[in-house]
Amino acid sequence: MLHDSTSPRIPEKLFGIIGHPLGQTLSPLLHNWGYERLGLPFAFMAFPTPPERLGALMRAARALPLSGLSVTIPHKQAVMEHLERFTLLATRTGAVNTVYWEDGRLVGHNTDVEGFMAPLEGRKDLGPVLVLGAGGAARAVLAGLAELGAGPVTVCNRDGRRAESLASQFGAQAEDWEARARVQARLVVNTTPLGMAGKAVGLSPMPAGYWSAGQVAYDLVYNPAETAFLREARAGGAQTVDGLAMFAGQAVAQFRLWTGRELPLDEVRAVLAGALGL
Repeated sequence: MLHDSTSPRIPEKLFGIIGHPLGQTLSPLLHNWGYERLGLPFAFMAFPTPPERLGALMRAARALPLSGLSVTIPHKQAVMEHLERFTLLATRTGAVNTVYWEDGRLVGHNTDVEGFMAPLEGRKDLGPVLVLGAGGAARAVLAGLAELGAGPVTVCNRDGRRAESLASQFGAQAEDWEARARVQARLVVNTTPLGMAGKAVGLSPMPAGYWSAGQVAYDLVYNPAETAFLREARAGGAQTVDGLAMFAGQAVAQFRLWTGRELPLDEVRAVLAGALGL
């Protein structure tokens, strides 16, 4: 029987992303582009996973098996109870955004730290720092700030108890959410979903009048790349770092871990920018 070159190829490895919601994720587009660029017979899919379905998804991941998983909101901490091992960085961060197999066991890692740090390396006098949010992404940010030696750090979150708990784990301070605009910071990092495409688009976690020259606004939201948070910061004279920088950096690190191959960061960013119409 002759091989039909037009028939779809069954991927040798299947990867995916879990989170909820996943309507705006660019991970499948980016990773599948990378596989095609390097001629790898792999595929990457989105698996929308509400919190109550996380256990079932992880059982399915083992049964298939999936070769690796990217993990996003709201599972970066909850997924840890479904894994056997953790890298030192994942343990130190207390959150996982990347899952891979090693010796027949699922291992949790965190490439968000590397992705977050990359745009800030070489910058001096990053402190004081204000971190908005207290979820898994905030944990990666605090771990990255510790690596960079940036501080002092203040954490603000709508749930004050979560802010206090997170701050205490990283030697930071916690402040009430309502008082965030009174925190004097040179670097402000938004780890909340405020401003993300969908219901939160157009929202900013900081008042527009907060900004001035000499400050840096870093938004982890990457879709849209130009958020109200960044737009208002720039209008006030602050420098800005968009979420594409961190997303591209963490994705390249994931791709390297899963495939042993390297994607050019400039091309990755261009693919993401094109997908967002930039």
